[in-house]
Amino acid sequence: MTVTIDPEFGSEFGSDFDRAMMRRCVELAQTARGQTAPNPMVGSVIVQNQDIVGEGFHPQAGQPHAEVFALWAAGERSPGATLYVNLEPCSHFGRTPPCADAVIQAGIARVVVGMVDPNPKVAGSGIARLQAAGIAVTVGVEEALCQALNEAFVYKNLHQRPFGILKYAMTLDGKIAATTGHSAWVTTPASRQLVHELRAGCDAIVVGGNTVRRDNPLLTSHGVGHNPLRVVMTRQLELPEDAKILDVEPAPTLVLTQTGAASELQNRLRSHGVEVLELPDLSPAAAMDILGDRGLLSVLWECGGQLAAQAIADGAVQKVLAFIAPKIIGGSTAPSPVGDLGLTQMTDALMLERVTWRAIGADLLVEGYLEG
Repeated sequence: MTVTIDPEFGSEFGSDFDRAMMRRCVELAQTARGQTAPNPMVGSVIVQNQDIVGEGFHPQAGQPHAEVFALWAAGERSPGATLYVNLEPCSHFGRTPPCADAVIQAGIARVVVGMVDPNPKVAGSGIARLQAAGIAVTVGVEEALCQALNEAFVYKNLHQRPFGILKYAMTLDGKIAATTGHSAWVTTPASRQLVHELRAGCDAIVVGGNTVRRDNPLLTSHGVGHNPLRVVMTRQLELPEDAKILDVEPAPTLVLTQTGAASELQNRLRSHGVEVLELPDLSPAAAMDILGDRGLLSVLWECGGQLAAQAIADGAVQKVLAFIAPKIIGGSTAPSPVGDLGLTQMTDALMLERVTWRAIGADLLVEGYLEG
């Protein structure tokens, strides 16, 4: 049996029906945004005679995969059916048995896969197993959409580090606050709502101690969805007693500090239920290593300009989301979103790739990826 693969992975590959079903898989997968790490987001649909007879999504690590839920829902209607899934079915034993085996045992006749799994434990072997069992396999339907859905999972498997996103809001003249430090609010409620949705899809948010002292942020999704781990990087540990991140009921808080930081301040934070971890090198790179070791896939940097510059220099940022408000605040000392990168020529400026922009009410959102 030959595996059909779209040579250019274009969104036009496959029939209209196949593409519609793959988009449904992506929609199902997003139900568990922010909750599947270290696993990807996966949705699956089973179709018999162009009628959907089963659907499922992967809710979190350790739970059955999307294909299994879809097969359970389809039951006796699985033999001879077509199974759609946005990521190649796994072929190895992990916390759960191989999905490829379950698909074969159910008598599925055709499998349509959005993208090949970048996990080296799979990486085409699931497709090969289905093919060896005589199942027709089509790969690459809505592949760009499927890649975008799991870009953090792909990055982690390729680079063994979480995918970093730098988000900031600034005025039209490039300021994130007034000269006094006042910053509430740069953008509109519509933009802030979008940020809450962004947080819900990430595994962790990182800020510096100055952001906590200046803005006292809550750093949650504000009821939109999953609340990520809140991470504070600070050498001083002098966080206000009324800091909202010290309340760990809505979300856990991890404070990363320098080795040898004041033990009494560490104990005060721990008394609130905050986890404190000392690092010999308190840097964005070290923070990403720690978070990666914990199985996190995506990290949102919502920090000030100095830490943002360090994160970029350390390779801890792959994607940038800039919310631009149609305001001018002025001020030669007003803070900007990115501090000193040591670049002195405009020709040295870091370029974004795959840039898109859209209006969010009166604001503009510019989104792109750092080169490389």
